[in-house]
Order: sequence, then structure tokens, then C-alpha cells
Amino acid sequence: MSTEELAGSPAEIHSETVSETVSETTTPEPDWSVSREARGDRPYKFGQRFLKDEESVWDHNAWDHVEWGEEQRVEAEEKLAKQKEAPVTEFDKKAYMADPARYWDLFYKNNKENFFKDRKWLRVEFPALYEATKPDAGPISILEVGCGAGNTMFPVLGANENPDLKIFGCDFSRRAVELVRESDQFDPKHAGASVWDLADPEGNLPEGIEEHSVDIVVMIFVFSALAPEQWKQAMKNVDRLLKPGGRILFRDYGRYDLTQLRFKKGRLLDENFYIRGDGTRVYFFTEEELHDIFGERFEVVKVGTDRRLMVNRQRRIKMYRIWLQAEFRKAE
Repeated sequence: MSTEELAGSPAEIHSETVSETVSETTTPEPDWSVSREARGDRPYKFGQRFLKDEESVWDHNAWDHVEWGEEQRVEAEEKLAKQKEAPVTEFDKKAYMADPARYWDLFYKNNKENFFKDRKWLRVEFPALYEATKPDAGPISILEVGCGAGNTMFPVLGANENPDLKIFGCDFSRRAVELVRESDQFDPKHAGASVWDLADPEGNLPEGIEEHSVDIVVMIFVFSALAPEQWKQAMKNVDRLLKPGGRILFRDYGRYDLTQLRFKKGRLLDENFYIRGDGTRVYFFTEEELHDIFGERFEVVKVGTDRRLMVNRQRRIKMYRIWLQAEFRKAE
């Protein structure tokens, strides 16, 4: 599959092929005796391959922390303005919004053999998940919301040495949950899986999970599938799940990501909210929005932007990817 075909596809939510590569460290360890401000420290380390010489851009497949210039921002805004000239028709919008679960079921039905990828970057970016697998970690409950094919569940289960760890997966798609349960990696002793709507309007919780019982909620490329009017209910539901002091680990699409800018006419549902070719939805966030959305109920521990320049050296194509990563905590 070409990069153009991959862009904007929901397969990216579950395989994240381009985001799996963790660049090797090419810079020395920071001097921790210097203040964060003086170091220019970031909330997340992400990759550490910096492009210092533009002539070296074709030397590697990816570069980290590549900042945009004013010309790129203007070009991005021009593309968004063009999208607004031909949004989704009201008739089609009603159809897409009426039954979003249907499109995710079709997605998993049509791609069941293709989308599982081990998120190798999990151990680097979210070490708390692997700290929970240590033999002496004690009773810990993890919930992966939007578990898909188990891209977070199964790597964690595979590393688990904690007899008291329980990890649950839930998804909007019934077919996705079936795939998780049917997997050879699914261990009923330490895992559970059920169908659940993150923004359930009645406030129902996932099957088998009690109120205020979860230590860590994982939300990786799932919140972007919700319509903006569902955000408040989703936050309320997550609040009911978490124990006091519980954490949310978050990663999703950032504003001006390559996949947003590549959408053509007839795909814009609302401001920064799109419908893909297969009927699934996606929103592109800013750091400020995450502070506003999650900050109403949770402490914002850290929010960071992962900017990566992906390079197709053979075709001499530059692709700018933008993801947001964050951690939030419920008050004790």
C-alpha cells in the first residue's frame, strides 16, 4: 500500500506503521543540573534524531522535532480553507453520524488479517504500562479504550510477570472485540474484552468493570473518532471508571497532520472533523484543546506534540506527521 493510500485510512489508527519507529539517540543525555527552561526540555522525549542540516534530509527515513516555518503554516491553512469550500452534504452527514459503529464493524471485517502491529514505542513513551507488569507491582487494573485488535493489550500481556495484573480492552466495534477474544494471545486469567461506547450517553460502564476501579485508562487513537459534542460525556464516563489518583495515557492526531491536509472535497464534517472514505471519523486536536477538554475533570500532568518528518527517499517526498501525547491524573 502506498503512503497516499495509507493517509487518512483507519488502518493507521491500529497499525500506526509510521509512528512505530523510535529513532536512535543521536544527541547526548541532557544535563539535568540545568533547569528545564534552559534545556528547552519537552514533556516527552520522543525520538532524538534532529535534522540540523537540510542537505542531510534524505539520509534517513525519519527526523524528529521538525518545526514548521511560516510558509508551511500558511500552506496548511490554505488547504483547510479549500476543504471548507466543499464539506460533506447535510444528507450524507446525517447518514454517517447515525450509526458510526457500523463503519468500524465493516472496517474490522474487511481488514481482520492486516492491522495488528506491536506498538514498540509503548515501552518508551508509556513506561507505566510496563511497570505494572513487574512481579512485585501488586494489583493493577488497566483499561484500553478502543482496543481494536489488541495493539496495547497484547504487548503488555506478553511482558507480564505480575500475578495481580488485570487488563481490559473495550471497543465500539463488536467485531474488534471478537478478534481480541479469539486471539491466541488473549489470556482470560489476566484479560477481559467487551463492547463499549466511550461516550455512552447513559453512563454505562464496560462489562466486568466496576465504578472507580481502574488504575490506568489507555486512549490511543480513539478519542479522535468521537464527535466534539460527545467529548463531555466521554470525560464523565472515564471519570467514573478511574480510581482516585488514576491516570489517563493519551495519544492521537494533531492539527495539520499529513492525513488532515490530504483530505479532499466532500470529507469535512465540521471544523477539523472528517469522514474517511470507509465511513469512519477522525478529529485533529491542538494542545490547547486537550487542556480544555481533559482539564475540566483531571489534572493535566503533561501534554506534548510529536512532530516527525517522514521521508520517502526513493520518491523524494517529505511527509510531516503530527501527533499529540498526554498524561492526565484524577485527583486523590
